Amino acid sequence: MVPDALWVSLLTEHGPWVLLVFLLLFKDHKKDETTRAALHRNTEIIIELTTLIRERLPGRAGGEK
Repeated sequence: MVPDALWVSLLTEHGPWVLLVFLLLFKDHKKDETTRAALHRNTEIIIELTTLIRERLPGRAGGEK
């Protein structure tokens, strides 16, 4: 964690812009996490669907080629 003295120093020297930058970076990081989670879930679904389709293709039953 960032020490309180550093926050006070940043805010007194640079004003609210520092807080705005940190807020924007934090929101961007959260958005990236959400996007990655959605992509991960979509990948899992696509893998499941691909597996089901491959299992049901004619000539592939029982591991035949």
